[in-house]
Amino acid sequence: MLCNSITSPAAPGNGPGWTDTRVERLKAFWADGLSASEIADRLGEVTRNAVIGKVHRLGLAGRKTTSRKPLPRRTSPRRNRPGRVERRLPPAPFMWPAAELPAPPSPVAALMLPLRQLRADQCRWPVGDPRQAGFGFCGCQKAPGVPYCAHHAAIAYNPAARRRRAA
Repeated sequence: MLCNSITSPAAPGNGPGWTDTRVERLKAFWADGLSASEIADRLGEVTRNAVIGKVHRLGLAGRKTTSRKPLPRRTSPRRNRPGRVERRLPPAPFMWPAAELPAPPSPVAALMLPLRQLRADQCRWPVGDPRQAGFGFCGCQKAPGVPYCAHHAAIAYNPAARRRRAA
């Protein structure tokens, strides 16, 4: 038995289903231009989505949507433009003025501590490759409010433009 039958009997507990009479009424309402919601209300015991699905399966012709209001036309006259079109350039990236650019932090000698040896007041900046021997963490005195020392905090919390310029 095919599941695409137009007049399939109702499944148990699913209401009256799509009988031949209901399908004919659906076709008539559709031809009269009623919306899916209005058809569902008139048929009763069927949802708007069920009506839309049945219309689709029956292959009924689509209609122009009339429920939407047309957009208002532009009332202001168009500007007369010369032959060339002005192109806008993207904004230039922000650059710190040289006088305001803070000096780069001085490098520190990392203690290279394993994670288990770090105390709460020590810098947690990773140094090296975690897959290589000798990997560890900075371990210097932590700056207030951040998990890194002053040197590594300046790198971590640095604006992107300053990082690009330093590289």
